[in-house]
Amino acid sequence: MDNTKVADLTVDEFRSVIRETVAQTLAELLSDPDEGLTLREELSSELLAALKEPKAQYKTAQTVAENLGLDW
Repeated sequence: MDNTKVADLTVDEFRSVIRETVAQTLAELLSDPDEGLTLREELSSELLAALKEPKAQYKTAQTVAENLGLDW
């Protein structure tokens, strides 16, 4: 459909163009740009250590806001 104007398309052709555009856009938005890359060993170790830490060490956004005197 090179140099074809929208006005020259049939309804079915226009729907096809829209579907293709939406599918392509969704694929781009939902793809993982880091797919196939590997983590550095140090980062991998840090992430694993963070997962093993007790959850009690983490603060909620509400608690952080209160500690900073923010109205959350």
